[in-house]
Amino acid sequence: MPFLTSAAAYAQNQQVEWVDNFDIATENITEVKSSAPTLSPETADYIAAAMNRYQGIVQSGGWGTVSPGGKALRIGMKDPRVVELRRRLIVSGDLEQQAGLSDTFDSYVDAGLRRFQLRHGLIPDGVMGEGTVAALNIPAHVRLRQLETNMVRLRSMSGFKGDRYVMVNIPAAEIEAVENGYVRSRHTAVVGKIDRQTPILNSNIYELNFNPYWTVPKSIIRKDLIPKMKQDPQYLEKNNIRIFDWSNNELNWQQIDWNTDEATQYRFTQDPGSENSLGSVRINFHNKHQVYLHDTPSKTLFGEANRFHSSGCVRVQNVRELVTWLLQSTTPDWDRGRVDGVIRTGEREDVKLKKTIPLYLTYVTAWANADGVVHFRDDIYDRDDLYGTGEQARL
Repeated sequence: MPFLTSAAAYAQNQQVEWVDNFDIATENITEVKSSAPTLSPETADYIAAAMNRYQGIVQSGGWGTVSPGGKALRIGMKDPRVVELRRRLIVSGDLEQQAGLSDTFDSYVDAGLRRFQLRHGLIPDGVMGEGTVAALNIPAHVRLRQLETNMVRLRSMSGFKGDRYVMVNIPAAEIEAVENGYVRSRHTAVVGKIDRQTPILNSNIYELNFNPYWTVPKSIIRKDLIPKMKQDPQYLEKNNIRIFDWSNNELNWQQIDWNTDEATQYRFTQDPGSENSLGSVRINFHNKHQVYLHDTPSKTLFGEANRFHSSGCVRVQNVRELVTWLLQSTTPDWDRGRVDGVIRTGEREDVKLKKTIPLYLTYVTAWANADGVVHFRDDIYDRDDLYGTGEQARL
């Protein structure tokens, strides 16, 4: 352990003390994450039970609101809005009723708010900031409608998915690796922007590319690469991207007119390495959208609450864990050590799985688990028609 100054040691001790107090009040948060997959055959039944609860909440007048604006609230503070927060968390089951309606933001409110944040895909920091207030203030009848919409979706997907499969939930920006009915691992993801959506589809993972080249799709050449080259003519060189014609002759960037779409007529290839947009590995599955799962050099994006940054592909946190599972499940003689070793060489290696693994790119914005915990995510691609705009939800 590095040497701590007395001030740093004091701060660390204070932090440990807060954590110890916090643990007492957060024992119930463990139920938020379930080992059962989102596409479990029972999930629709859990949603039906949640709908009964939420219908009762709606019929009782909903759960009220928390006043927006003002400073962010956190543990240790006193504020009249804490009373509103307590009422709101009690109605939704995130805070026990006996916690009372004090205006003090104590450890029980902190635990209840973190539980709420976890259920809604927010960073569970225990801070009642602007984003958390917005989620708290979505009316109960809207949440009920969200459950109804997703009940239809999940019932349509409730058949046998395979002994092993991978599920990407796009609105949750989360991946589940499922084996024999249990989630073997969960992975935070980064998925497509609103104007470059990750497609909803069923396919099969059939191949892995270690230390891959990246061939830049024509849409990204047009939307991203040409504007970047106008701003900085050294962009290609800085990012190890080379230009080829379709006879495999290499070109210089000066040979292209960047004020037109001429660049879309050529092939742009990024060499393997630390700056490669695909990171250390690409996971291939059959589809017509030219999308895939992959690693990324931009790891900081996984720490954001809103992880909708890609051009349609899915970036995978802890990708080596997922890759090891894919290989061990289908292709003997692969383990984590071998995966790490291949990546460490920096050399391109393609591995075809001896048996393909089903992949489901899904769109689920509300679900429930066996413990009665109900999850909601933002309808990022506007497919739920939550506010009755007249457009039917595209299921």
